[in-house]
Amino acid sequence: MTDSRVPRRRRYLVCEPRHFAVQYAINPWMHPDVEVDVDLAQEQWQELIRTYRAHGHTVDSVQPVAGLPDMVFAANSAVVVDGRVLGSLFHAEERRPESVHYDMWFKQAGFAVHRPESVCEGEGDLVWTGRYLLAGHGFRTTREAHREAQEFFGRPVISLNLVDPYFYHLDTALFVLDDSGDGNNIVYYPEAFSPGSREVLERLFPDAVRATREDATSFGLNSVSDGRHVFIAPQAEALAGKLAERGYVPVAVDLSEFLKAGGGIKCCTQEIR
Repeated sequence: MTDSRVPRRRRYLVCEPRHFAVQYAINPWMHPDVEVDVDLAQEQWQELIRTYRAHGHTVDSVQPVAGLPDMVFAANSAVVVDGRVLGSLFHAEERRPESVHYDMWFKQAGFAVHRPESVCEGEGDLVWTGRYLLAGHGFRTTREAHREAQEFFGRPVISLNLVDPYFYHLDTALFVLDDSGDGNNIVYYPEAFSPGSREVLERLFPDAVRATREDATSFGLNSVSDGRHVFIAPQAEALAGKLAERGYVPVAVDLSEFLKAGGGIKCCTQEIR
């Protein structure tokens, strides 16, 4: 079964956690009185980058900026489909300056950047399946931003209502296993969604892998897949087992220090398509 899964080389954009800290609280995971081990965070992040490169993926990096402790969470900076870049407008004032630096990187790399008019937090809430965008709302990104994304990309956008504040971004409750056209499939935690949104997911993805709350709270849903290898938190053991049964290869990467800010593997990884 494993041999039937075909990886596809990816291009990722990341940002070194040189200034990573928990200085404010904008989600239930963040507690400014909890100290971050910066050296451990650096070590864990470097291991993620080494792992991506060891599996044949290209990794580009944005320069970190002092005073922007969440800039390490590159996924929130934009969503890129077909070489088109939709930038971010963060919900939290503390994070809004990050967009300037990511937009600058994309422009210097030769991309045009479309600035959203509504609150839109990039791949945090806009997940590309290979056919359309799944789009989260309820805590950060707005429904208006979903409409903007559809107009900009010319791709169908399917809105999903998030209802649990611990899973405030779509990429904490769902990830795509395979985005190669009709073969795409997903993993998700059903209870993170409203009843109607769960029904939508069940109709669109009848063969999806359904995760438990334990998988979700260990940030097992904040994973990255290249179509064969799934880069996943080692704490999500049950989910890793389910993926292995489906023929995927779980690759454990521990980013536990970033959980203190409500982030994980996917949060640290922006994909450039």
